[in-house]
Amino acid sequence: MKILNIQVLRGPNIWSINRKKLIQMRLDLEDLEQKPTNVIEGFSERIEKLLPSMFTHRCSKGVEGGFFTRVKEGTWMGHVIEHIALEIQTLAGMDTGFGRTRMTKTEGIYNVVFSYLEEKVGVYSAEAAVRIAEALINNVEYDLEHDIRRMKEIRELEALGPSTASIVEEAVKRSIPWIRLNKSSLVQLGYGKNQVRFRATMTEKTSSIAVDIASNKEETKRLLTEAAIPVASGVTISSPDDLEAAVNKVGFPLVFKPLDGNHGKGATINVKTMEGAVAAFEYAKTYSRRVIIEKFITGYDFRVLVIDHKVVAAAQRDPAHVRGNGIHTIQELIDKENEDPRRGYGHENVLTEIAVDRDTLDLLAKKEYTLETIPEKGEIVYLKSTANLSTGGTSIDVTDIVHPQNIFICERISRVIGLDICGIDIMAQNLTQPLTENGGVVLEVNAAPGFRMHLAPSEGLPRNVAAPVIDMLYPQGKLSQIPIIAVTGTNGKTTTTRLIAHIIRSNGKRVGFTTSDGVYVHNTMLMKGDTTGPVSAEFMLKDPTVEFAVLETARGGILRAGLGFNACDIGVVTNIQEDHLGLSDIHNLDDLTRVKAVVIGAVRRKGWAVLNADNGYCVRIAKDARCNVAYFSMDENNPVIKEHCRKGGIAAIYENGFITIKTGDWKLRVDKATHVPLTFGGSVNFMIQNVLAATLAAYLWGYKPEDIRLSLETFIPSTAHTPGRMNIFRFKDFKVLVDFAHNPDGFNGIKGFLQGVEATEHVGIISATGDRRDEDIIETARISAQMFDKIYICQEKYLRGRQQQELIDLLIKGIREVDPGKEIIVNNKSTECLRIAIESAQKGSYLTILSNTIDNTIQRVTEHLDKELEA
Repeated sequence: MKILNIQVLRGPNIWSINRKKLIQMRLDLEDLEQKPTNVIEGFSERIEKLLPSMFTHRCSKGVEGGFFTRVKEGTWMGHVIEHIALEIQTLAGMDTGFGRTRMTKTEGIYNVVFSYLEEKVGVYSAEAAVRIAEALINNVEYDLEHDIRRMKEIRELEALGPSTASIVEEAVKRSIPWIRLNKSSLVQLGYGKNQVRFRATMTEKTSSIAVDIASNKEETKRLLTEAAIPVASGVTISSPDDLEAAVNKVGFPLVFKPLDGNHGKGATINVKTMEGAVAAFEYAKTYSRRVIIEKFITGYDFRVLVIDHKVVAAAQRDPAHVRGNGIHTIQELIDKENEDPRRGYGHENVLTEIAVDRDTLDLLAKKEYTLETIPEKGEIVYLKSTANLSTGGTSIDVTDIVHPQNIFICERISRVIGLDICGIDIMAQNLTQPLTENGGVVLEVNAAPGFRMHLAPSEGLPRNVAAPVIDMLYPQGKLSQIPIIAVTGTNGKTTTTRLIAHIIRSNGKRVGFTTSDGVYVHNTMLMKGDTTGPVSAEFMLKDPTVEFAVLETARGGILRAGLGFNACDIGVVTNIQEDHLGLSDIHNLDDLTRVKAVVIGAVRRKGWAVLNADNGYCVRIAKDARCNVAYFSMDENNPVIKEHCRKGGIAAIYENGFITIKTGDWKLRVDKATHVPLTFGGSVNFMIQNVLAATLAAYLWGYKPEDIRLSLETFIPSTAHTPGRMNIFRFKDFKVLVDFAHNPDGFNGIKGFLQGVEATEHVGIISATGDRRDEDIIETARISAQMFDKIYICQEKYLRGRQQQELIDLLIKGIREVDPGKEIIVNNKSTECLRIAIESAQKGSYLTILSNTIDNTIQRVTEHLDKELEA
């Protein structure tokens, strides 16, 4: 077997609209295509022995053990690998279960598709699943535990922490989109101008001053003391020379902790001797230049969580410990405790595995114990000096029994320090009595407190503490989304996108749009190039200035990584024509329709699909649409339009020279086509189609016909508004047309326009794109032969794996099939070819450049025009 490619799909895709996180592995089975599992001796027994938990895989049988039954009956290795990839992720603590395996049109090559929770783990599991399958086929030993351990390590490095993840999960429940902004815990909720950001449990509302105060334990203690809040007495020192005086002032027993520490790092508790004080001071100094020395208060360690100045949870925390049984050593008891299924590596489970470190050994040494000591039955041996869950501590929820006065104290602390989210550490005998009565004290106030102890306590009720965070960030009535219109299709996408954006901008919105030319915000280009994929869409949705997004969405991005957004309000499909066929398993128009339909599948239920009623493949998409559908057509008598409007549907039609909205039997004329510059006086049908699509989308969003009309009449086809789309340059004696037509349908559109253009001679400059099918290249050449008297072939770029002469020969073949005597000039140096064509242009001639390098062509034509004006 051979892995040909692994793609990570992060948004709605051709396999699933709802399951956005998928791995798509292109796998060549090679000779295994002729060897289903039932002919591989012993394979069934070996896979059941290595992965017995796969018994739960129901497969197509629909019952437990269904997959193993399929293996015994005989199934192909791609299907087996799909199930292995899913199972090993589950064994590594990432339970996921969606998969599809489909053979491509190339024998032996399959697309193996399966879900993932963590991207890099998903990629690893794809590769590991192939290795495991090969080991099973060849009957060799395989270290499955190595893969499981490695996937856990990757997850721990890559995954969001439990606190961050809980906030994201709560946002997802509320249909609030999110984007991870870095490899750590910086997250954006919402899109465009409605976004908010948070990092771990600090939000954009969190005061930096408050964080500074909370990070400085001495400053925190001073402010709390001045606010009459009980705190542990203590001092802060930085030199060992001050240690003795500090110890004498505070008095044993003591707690030592670094001034700038967190998660209990560098802390030592219950220090009772000067020798211990020296060691504790030096240990704390490794984490901070200054060290806090406090009175050791006996009692229990509590954490109270305050969000938006309201107490939402409280937990009692116990340091990691074991209970003796009089039989096992401390190390054996630790190992036994770590077997608890609730404990896991890092943050994977409710509890964290207990690791032996210096703190553990010091605590044992104080009791004159070692790891080999056998504690008495019932004896509790503490292994950590702090109760942090990250070091193996446990938590008990006590939210419902906190005394009202303690709630008041904690909510007041959050305001004194100024934190919107804070964790307050308290040492007290209990929280059921006021701290002022039981002698309890506040030890610390933490910015960015962990949520895990509240989300999944060892004992007691779990608390959804992420919910109040979202309530704070998105109070009732605040929007998280911005309107999104997505435009796809074969031809006309860019012009339609630009026209919709122009309408929105003209009506007062700051619009961002992506096109095959670049990314624009309010008509300012921010990124140049073909920006029609998910990365560009995400770029736009991350921009905090954007109020409305219009996204050109091409097939390549959908196939490569899925959509760059979860849902849109309006999806537009301009048309579906033969182009880019033969690539990425898209061999015919049915395949291409399935790709374009992804955009319509992502439209919200109350949103709209805007479809071309003159294109049968677009009409087919409507049958599976889960949203409202509206059509546009060049013919008001189109049967689809008539039936649709008979049922009260909405459509945009071209009737009697007008761009018209039709609702049921009512017609609302928006504008006369001859008044819309983009239609070139109503002479360019494909431009009228683009106008219909854009008008309909704008009308459905809620713009008034008069506002749409004004926008249509102010959208001037030019290199500024529509670069590479019907750009006409008027020289003194002739005209030059530059267009990005690159497929038969686009060439036919230009042909229709040129048929109405009077000229002494029609001259064309054409080229081919190497990743098109031979028949598509030949067909564009045939159309060229029908519309040009003389043809220049300039095959300078876009070979895409082909030989230059091969493409030239295909173009010549197509031209000769139509007109064997047609004048053909081959010049593969674009600058020279363009110069010769312009300099040899006859008076009254019309030169049409159908170019794949639009920017350079426009620039060069403009330079020639400038020279003429200067002469």
